[in-house]
Amino acid sequence: MKLAVLKEIEEGENRVAVIPDSIKRLNKNGFDVLIESGAGLAAGHSDQDYQDKGATILATAQELMNQADCVVKVRPPTLDEAAMLKDGSTLIAVLQSVMRHDLVKLLSEKKITSFGLDVIPRTSLAQAMDVLSSMSTIAGYKSVLMAADTINKFFPMLMTAAGTVAPAKVLVLGAGVAGLMACSTAKRLGGVVEAFDVRPEVKEQVHSVGAKFIEVPIQEDGSGSGGYAKEMSDEYKKKQGELISKHIAKSDVVIPTALIPGRKAPILISEEQVKSMKPGSIIVDIAAEMGGNCALTQPGETIIVNGVTIIGHSNLPSTMSFHASQMFSKNVEKFLFHLCDENGFKMDMDDEITSGSLVTRDGAVVHELTKKLMDA
Repeated sequence: MKLAVLKEIEEGENRVAVIPDSIKRLNKNGFDVLIESGAGLAAGHSDQDYQDKGATILATAQELMNQADCVVKVRPPTLDEAAMLKDGSTLIAVLQSVMRHDLVKLLSEKKITSFGLDVIPRTSLAQAMDVLSSMSTIAGYKSVLMAADTINKFFPMLMTAAGTVAPAKVLVLGAGVAGLMACSTAKRLGGVVEAFDVRPEVKEQVHSVGAKFIEVPIQEDGSGSGGYAKEMSDEYKKKQGELISKHIAKSDVVIPTALIPGRKAPILISEEQVKSMKPGSIIVDIAAEMGGNCALTQPGETIIVNGVTIIGHSNLPSTMSFHASQMFSKNVEKFLFHLCDENGFKMDMDDEITSGSLVTRDGAVVHELTKKLMDA
C-alpha cells in the first residue's frame, strides 16, 4: 500500500505526521512510504533523513496524491488539498469533522474513506493511538512555560538577601491530560498549584502531581463519555462560578483546559472574573482553538485586558514540533497497524476503534455525531 505523508501548509503548523524513525516499521508492515519534499523540515527532519530510512521523496502534494492509496496528515486538509485526493482513496488526519462540514461533504462526494484521529474512542486499547492525549501532554507542559516566561514574578519561593520571594499561585481548570501535565509542570517550577474539575474521580490524580483539588460544595458527577466532562446543571454552574471566582481573583496564573466533544469550549472565565485578577496576572487558554474557556480569549492572539495577559495560542503542540511529531507519528503507526493487515484496510466495523474513528465511507457520512450535526 502506498502511504503518502503531506507537508502541512496551515500557517504556524510545524509538525509532520510521520517521522523517519517510523519508516522501517511501516515498510515492514507493507507500506511504501511517499514523503512530500520538505514535509519534515520544521520538525527537524530533512528529506535525506527520510530517504536514508527507505522513503521516496516527491516534489509536490499533487504527485503524492496521484499515487497514494492512503494519505496521512496532521491538520485537516484544505478544500483544495481534499480536491486533489484520488477518488476512493483513504485519508487519515485530525479532521475536526464535527465542525468542518464543508470538508466532510467533499470527502463523501469523492468517496474517500476518511478516519478522524481526533474521534478515536478514548479506551484503554486505543491509548497508544490517542493523538489528542499526546498533544494535550505537550499543550499542558508548554502552557506553563509560556506563563512562566510572561509573568513578572518568579514561580518558586526564594530566600534571598533582599528577603523572601513568595511563590506564584497557579490555578488549572480541568484535570484531564493537559491539566494534569500543567499541574505537574507548575509544581516542578515551584508554584503553589490548585486544580478544578467537575469529575470527582480525578481528585486523586490531582493530588498525585502535587496540586490541591478544589471541590464545589454540591454533589453532582460531571463524568461524561470518552474521558471528557459533561455539561453540568444550572445550579452546579452557579456554585462553580462563585467558587472559581474566589480562586481566580487570588491566582497569578490561570490555565483553563476544558473541552466538550462536538461543541465550542465552555466559558469558565467571565469578563468580570478577568477584571478581578491582579495586574500582571496571566491566563493561558489551552482551549483557544475551540473558541477558548475565557470569554475574552482571541484565538491565535495575545491580548492584555486591565493588566491581565490572555494568551490564546491556538496550536501549542506545534511549538514543540520535534517531540510532538515523534509522538504523533508513533500514534499513527499504531493506528495503521490496528486498521490494516497484509491485504490492506480490514474495515472491521465490529471493532470499536475502526467504527468509532471512521467519518466517511462509500459516499456517506458514517460518524454518528458528525452526521447528526450536519443533518441538524
